Amino acid sequence: MTVIKDRATKIRLVLFDVDGVLTDGKILMHADGTESKTFDIKDGSAIVWALRLGLQVGLLSARVSAATAQRAAQLGITLVHQGVASKLETYDQIADSLMLDDEQVAYMGDDILDLPVLSRVGLAAAPADASEDVRTRVHWVSGARGGDGAARELVELILRAQDKWDSIVSTYMAEAQDHPA
Repeated sequence: MTVIKDRATKIRLVLFDVDGVLTDGKILMHADGTESKTFDIKDGSAIVWALRLGLQVGLLSARVSAATAQRAAQLGITLVHQGVASKLETYDQIADSLMLDDEQVAYMGDDILDLPVLSRVGLAAAPADASEDVRTRVHWVSGARGGDGAARELVELILRAQDKWDSIVSTYMAEAQDHPA
């Protein structure tokens, strides 16, 4: 775990695939052509905390989805790339524009189309239900499935490694003490 902690201390940007990472990978198609996805509130809370504590967070998806754009807006994620033909080319553009080295980026993906980016970043991660080809090639695998807290676990791992997690807990504990029952 020390190697993972060392990698996590360097992270400045956390990128997530969407379908299969922030969702369970299922898409509900409606008769009018619109779609629905389910996002985990724990993942969303962790992303908001990461942003508040100075990490950059972005989404990198091969599919275009209004639900993804809406969820990103709700969470305050402005770095959203959807419908990308090559995740690696888009990743390179993102890293260059933010002047980040690969070791400063974490990426969580779940399927083989994520492998090019996963093979480059400083902290490659996958949900528990990612394809075997991905799970065997990443630095860290979450205990949670995609869309069920995997992103939360990654964010918490990074914030703990950077000694920022306790500040989140302390904030909520202080609120509890300020308003006793």
